[in-house]
Order: sequence, then structure tokens, then C-alpha cells
Amino acid sequence: MGRKSKTVDLDREHDIAPGVVAKTKKRLVIASGSSHPELSRQVAEAIGTELVPTEHRTFASGEILTRFEVSIRGCDAFLIQSFGPPVNEWLMELLIMLDAAKRASAKRITVVAPYYPYSRQDKKGRGREPISARLVADLLKTAGADRVMSVDLHAAQIQGFFDGPVDHLFAKPVLLDYFERTLSPEDREKLTVVSPDTGRVRVADQWSDSLGAPLAIIHKRRDPNVANQVTVNEIVGQVAGRVCLLVDDMIDTGGTIVKAAEALKANGAERVIVAATHAIFSDPAAQRLQSPAIDEVVVTDTVPLPEEKCFPTLTILPIAPLLARAIREVFEDGSVTSMFDGAA
Repeated sequence: MGRKSKTVDLDREHDIAPGVVAKTKKRLVIASGSSHPELSRQVAEAIGTELVPTEHRTFASGEILTRFEVSIRGCDAFLIQSFGPPVNEWLMELLIMLDAAKRASAKRITVVAPYYPYSRQDKKGRGREPISARLVADLLKTAGADRVMSVDLHAAQIQGFFDGPVDHLFAKPVLLDYFERTLSPEDREKLTVVSPDTGRVRVADQWSDSLGAPLAIIHKRRDPNVANQVTVNEIVGQVAGRVCLLVDDMIDTGGTIVKAAEALKANGAERVIVAATHAIFSDPAAQRLQSPAIDEVVVTDTVPLPEEKCFPTLTILPIAPLLARAIREVFEDGSVTSMFDGAA
């Protein structure tokens, strides 16, 4: 009988001969959760691919099912899920997506969470409190995440909560480019960067250096027993006659930002512009931010904003190009740090 010929599938990993291995070609897939599908679509488009067809179902009992409708075996999978309200539902859906991807034999799974959930619960402020940001990291790892990517973490130490690589991206280049294009030379001359509290001074100082503008700081006090209520005490720095750029990582109910803007205007500020990465906009933020003390609000779309929470003085900048570039760097084993003027 004649010998049968042996074929080698170069798209799979085979032992061709002792010590010789044909390696699988890397394949990138992007899957979207239900929280912000438009952002996921924009990211996939920027990379030059399409989203993996994914079934998301919620049963009458509230239980969630996720199923990938095509094979992702051996793939480098990036699961995109943002965390606007309802945060807990989106978190559970992401955990189920991770489990599905792991059981579907994805080679590496990266969670792309533009806004990291529970990021403000990064430490114990009082006795018997949880550190929920760490709990979320543990849940992601247990569910199957190999890597996490997020934008402007509320606290840098969250990077250390996850037992694996964390790519901390910064929206500052996106926001900075907008202001460099839109601020007039006269406004640039009168510009002052303002930190809304002492905790954001380091970030505001970086903005100050980038724009070549002086820095002012608002000193505030917060009642630890009352959520989302702030009392402004004093302003450190010169703001009279200045164009004040208030920079923060997020806006939730808007109380901090509005009180800060009112304090700036009361101290003679000519204009107040607010810049923030994450537009959480919990009620009544949209109403508060239309205060006459604020001339413009500039945010990115890390969190989806329904039309009813938009207003005439709001500008929303796309974050998809930044995420797409970071995903490409990770997939190609490049340098995410180099995107932000860091070492390669």
C-alpha cells in the first residue's frame, strides 16, 4: 500500500519534526459589552476590524447570558465595557463575558474599561469600610482577565490592585489638543489652570506645565458622613480677571465643580471652563452644569451620555482613537508608555 502524505496546517501549532514548531499567527478580536456599544464600534473601526458578533441576553429573573457567536480560540481578545449607570449590571455582564472568553479558549484576555468602576473606593476612609476598587480587580482576575486597560484612574494605586499588567491611559492629550485649537491668543495670555481640590493638584500642575499657565488651587472640605456635598473654603492663587480652566478626572453629580466655578467667579474670574475625562453626570449634574458660573464643559465619551443629559455648553471629545492606538500597541507588543511621551 502507498504511504499517505502528511499535511501541515501552518495556522495551527504542530510538531512538524522533533524540536520544530509552526506557531499560530496572532489574531486580534474586539468584543463589546452592552454599556457603550457605539464606543466599541468606533474603536474597532479605528483599528480596521469589526466587533465579534456577541449575544447578550437578560432573562426575566435578571440573570445575564453572554455568548460569542464565532470561535475566538487562540485569539488576543479585548473586551470593552464602560461603567456608567447601572454600574453593577455592567460589571456582572463583563464578568460573564470574561468567563465565556476563557472557556472559549481565548489565548489572552484584556479588559478595556475606559472608566474603572468603584474607583473612588480605593482606600479606607473610616473603620469597617471596604476597598471596593481592589475587590473589582480581584473579580476581574478570577473571571479570567489577563490584563486591564483604563483611562485616568481616580487613584494611581489602583494599578497595584490587579495581579497582572495594567495599562493606565491618559485623556490629557485629547483634551489638551482641543484647547490648543480653540483658545484664542488672548485667552491663552489670561489662562490659569485650577485644581478643584488638593487631591488633584499633581494633575493640574501637569496641565499648568503643558499650557504654560499659572496654577490655582481650591481648598474644600467634605463631610465624610454626607455623600456628594462639598464646602468651598478658599482659593490659593490669582484668578481675578483670568480665564480659569478647572481640570478634574470625573464629574458625578457636579456639586464640586459648580461650587468651585461659583467661587472663582465670586473672586473675579472672567471665564470658567471645565475639563474632565469621565462624564458620569448622575442627576442633577446636567442641570447644575448649566450654571451661569460655568462658560463651557469639555469631557470625553468614556461613559455614554444620553441626549437628555447634554446641553448647549457641553463639548464631548472622542476617546476611541486613544483606545484604538493603545490596543494596537498591546497587541503588537509595543509600548503604551511611549504614547504619553514616556520611554519606549
